[in-house]
Amino acid sequence: MKTTTLKPTDIKRNWYLVDLDGMILGRAASQIAVYLMGKGKALTGTHLDNGDYVVAINSDKIKVTGNKLSDKIYYSHSGFPGGLKEISLERLMERDSRKVIEKAVKGMLPKNKHQQPRQRRLKIFVDDKHPYATELGLNKKTEK
Repeated sequence: MKTTTLKPTDIKRNWYLVDLDGMILGRAASQIAVYLMGKGKALTGTHLDNGDYVVAINSDKIKVTGNKLSDKIYYSHSGFPGGLKEISLERLMERDSRKVIEKAVKGMLPKNKHQQPRQRRLKIFVDDKHPYATELGLNKKTEK
C-alpha cells in the first residue's frame, strides 16, 4: 500500500456559510475552526494549510450560556507599566460583536505559522449582507 501525502498543488479551498443566529459562541467557534483547519477533508496534514474559507453572518445574534456576559473579561496589556486593559464580553458585544467571534476562533486554532493565514480566511459580518455570494454560489454549505 502507498501512503498519499498532501502536496501544495492538491489544495482546493471551499467556501462555507455559517449563520450564527441563535448559536452558542463556543460551539460556533469550534465548528468554524474545524473548517478553517480543513479537518473534515480526506487529505489533511499539519505541514500544509489545507483549510477552507468561512463566511459567518449575524454575529450580533450569537448567544452565550450562564453569566458569561458579565463575568467573562478579555485582558490586553500594552507592555508599559499600568497598561493593563480589560473589557467584559457584554461591552465587547455592544462595541463590535465580530471581535468576540475572532477571539474565540483564534483561541481554538493551533498556535503555529498557519494561524494568521487561517484567520484571514474568516469573514465575519454583523448582519446577513455580505459580498461573497458568488464564491458561495457553487458549493453553498450552510451550518445552522
